[in-house]
Amino acid sequence: MTEKQTDVLIVGAGPTGLVLALWLTRLGIRVRIIDKTSEPGTTSRALAVQARTLELYRQIGLADAVVSRGRKMTAINLWKAGHQVAHVVFGEMGRNLSPFPYALIYPQDEHERLLIDRLGEGGVTVERQTELVAFEETTEGVRARVKRVDGDTTTCEAAYLAGCDGARSAVREGLEIGFPGGTYNHLFYVADVDARGAVMNGELHGAFDTADFLIVFPLKDERRARLIGTVRTDAPQQDSHLSWDDVSQSVIERMRIEVLQVHWFSTYRVHHRVADRFRKGRAFLLGDAAHIHSPVGGQGMNTGIGDAVNLAWKIADVVHGRADAALLDSYEPERMAFARRLVATTDRAFTGVTSDGPIARRVRLHVVPALAPEVFSFRAARRFMFRTISQIAIQYRGSSLSEGRAGAVHGGDRLPWVPAAKDRDNFAPLTSLTWQVHVYGDTAPEIEAVCRERELPLHVFPWRQEMSRAGLQRNAVYLVRPDGYVALAHASGGGKSIIDYLDARKLAQN
Repeated sequence: MTEKQTDVLIVGAGPTGLVLALWLTRLGIRVRIIDKTSEPGTTSRALAVQARTLELYRQIGLADAVVSRGRKMTAINLWKAGHQVAHVVFGEMGRNLSPFPYALIYPQDEHERLLIDRLGEGGVTVERQTELVAFEETTEGVRARVKRVDGDTTTCEAAYLAGCDGARSAVREGLEIGFPGGTYNHLFYVADVDARGAVMNGELHGAFDTADFLIVFPLKDERRARLIGTVRTDAPQQDSHLSWDDVSQSVIERMRIEVLQVHWFSTYRVHHRVADRFRKGRAFLLGDAAHIHSPVGGQGMNTGIGDAVNLAWKIADVVHGRADAALLDSYEPERMAFARRLVATTDRAFTGVTSDGPIARRVRLHVVPALAPEVFSFRAARRFMFRTISQIAIQYRGSSLSEGRAGAVHGGDRLPWVPAAKDRDNFAPLTSLTWQVHVYGDTAPEIEAVCRERELPLHVFPWRQEMSRAGLQRNAVYLVRPDGYVALAHASGGGKSIIDYLDARKLAQN
């Protein structure tokens, strides 16, 4: 039996697959999303929603709902040997850098349910207990065999296949793409608990002792927290047989945390891997299927969501005939370069946090608690940290889609955010999910003519000093991609530069 053809078959209904489906649906692309599990996850490790993710969510009308359900991360407290040794206030350290100048705590299980509800409002339902069995590329797309829980196997014809199916990706295995890397020795746990004590004050707490560590994340409910720590070294090493009784209690006791109830408990091992390729023909890898790394910095889920948005608009432009299929070639180099940097960075940070070596232990126990409050007292340090952790500093300057420079902004940079002067900021037009031209200052008639000819929305913002501080150049032309990244930055504001850019890449907006 051959089922109705779809534009994109998405395998995996975690945050990456769900966001890909949401963006594609908003862009008028038919999707089918399948998942072999019987229901959405009820436990999760991912907690942080970074500013760049919220910016992307704002484009599809989702950011306000996420922010209202989450908890802003305002401060971190560092503990050693049962004593609080540092208090670092984050506040809104990304002020004037993003409309969301903070990190947000919003558990992945709740996050997924919200995404599923929004997807359902768009007429798309996740097909549960439906598994990808095999697939092959054809002259016009991908032919996939999928099996339901009742054993019924059907064929799905799709233009493209998206593997969002996690670290044990069936899509990646079917493509025979390597997944090099390794696994750390430590066994960790995550637990959702009701608790009492000084750590239940709505702030983040981290304890770094000689041979143990614990991180306490505040949740929306004042009585509830998410604990991440290490399992006792003398506990059984069969992960599935472990329980709350096997966790290391010493640091919990030293921090005087009274755990009243454990709602759920899970163990996991941390991996660091990046796939050899993110694309093969009409099949793509996204999220954990393409890269996995330590949870340091709360980057994993956000990176997968970034993959989804990067790919979604490119597929949409190709399917709608607005772009040549060569546009899809930019997905792998743009996202793989960032994934490799991220894995290397989190690997170094994670090693520093968990290493038993004397140097790492000294830095963890003495240097960091002493220096962190002083470093974060400087505005420049807070802004640097925010830009790094929030993912607003991700750039694609080396991409084939990136060209030019105007002011401090290069082609490939995220469009700098400028706060609203009256009723809208410069991110407001990005909700159209289309290519568009931005001019800050005055625009020339030839720019207006080119935008009319190519049916490019033109947004002109009266010049303000805040724009210069953001790195924008007065009267320059910025051609902005549907995902909010600058494709072309041209200082002189010439209309010919826009035409040349679009024609060279076979991008037709009309």
